[in-house]
Amino acid sequence: MHGSNTAHALKRLITGTTLLAGISLAGCTSTTHNPNLPRGDAAYQMVPATVPAPSVYTIVPHDILQVRVFGEPDLSVEKALVDEAGFIQLPMAGQIKVGGLSAADATRQVSDILGRKYLRDPQVAVSVDVAAPRYVSVEGEVKMPGVYELTSNTTLLGALARAQSPSVTAKLDEIVIFRTIDGKRMAARFNLKDIRTGVSPDPIIMDGDIVMVGYSRIRGLWQDFLKMAPIFNVFAVISTNS
Repeated sequence: MHGSNTAHALKRLITGTTLLAGISLAGCTSTTHNPNLPRGDAAYQMVPATVPAPSVYTIVPHDILQVRVFGEPDLSVEKALVDEAGFIQLPMAGQIKVGGLSAADATRQVSDILGRKYLRDPQVAVSVDVAAPRYVSVEGEVKMPGVYELTSNTTLLGALARAQSPSVTAKLDEIVIFRTIDGKRMAARFNLKDIRTGVSPDPIIMDGDIVMVGYSRIRGLWQDFLKMAPIFNVFAVISTNS
């Protein structure tokens, strides 16, 4: 199970890294500076601050299901892993597509197949034993970029906290969330300063999101100066305010 989760996280990381590499090569300007990215109210329409909890859980790849066929222990499976295509493997019944179904619908699916082929009026119960982990990739100007597992209510601030927060060179008004919506890769820009102060709400992060923290060139140059100053014994007047 641990190896499966690790492989799943690695796949997310590779996908996110490939996407961001392609974005970087697409032009000389930073993605976070793209004037076409929605921001403000338009950004929150794409990445809302709250996401209603689904009334019914939908089975997804990497879920582990418990399939019980009452009176038929040889046909029951305690740990049925949902593969990438949404199938589980059951004794005699073979592969059954359950991805995208609720547990109740999966129960009917298994019951119908067993009833048609092997049993008369089978009594089946399908339940989600272990839900698949969800991940977010946090990249750019953060202290610990990488892939992090989500809880059901992880927000942008929570995702950044897991990456040890933005670095000193981060451009806090250029936080971009990439999200796949209806098969299309979308992006929206947020101002972290406004979120931290409560001016703007803290958007919910979803499975597969990529958070990119922009880079402040001026602050970056200043940090470079501080690193070089001891080497060359450079002194400079920063402020003359009285």
